[in-house]
Amino acid sequence: MEPFVKDEDNLWRRKMLYLVAGVWAAHWREGMNEAPMPIGKACAAFDSEKRRTMSMDDRRKSSSTEKRFVTLLDADSDQLPNRLRQMIALLKEQAIDFDALLKGLLYWNDDQKRTQNAWARDYYRNLNHEADTERNNDKETSE
Repeated sequence: MEPFVKDEDNLWRRKMLYLVAGVWAAHWREGMNEAPMPIGKACAAFDSEKRRTMSMDDRRKSSSTEKRFVTLLDADSDQLPNRLRQMIALLKEQAIDFDALLKGLLYWNDDQKRTQNAWARDYYRNLNHEADTERNNDKETSE
């Protein structure tokens, strides 16, 4: 990795390049042919899979995945590497878009929290879409 970042003067960018390289290496699986997803969408897909096995009452509550995702979004620059590694480990079966992950992480410390807001919108949009699709499928099978 060092030959690619040796001339990088921006310390935050350098840290994020190393972080993403590390989580990519830990996450990589031979034969993973799915289209890579942004982290918010990947978390929503993982959460939707888990929620399918829950009762309807439990589905309405915040899941452990959602709580972890919100904790990741709330991470400061010191907490971020550990929380991101934990989340990526949880998503071991999901294809992650590491280019998009890096781009978002580079702007993590933005005052307006654009990365965190974008990831949250992506997560809830996709989680709600999955839930709507499942409800429609349930209605069709019951009719």
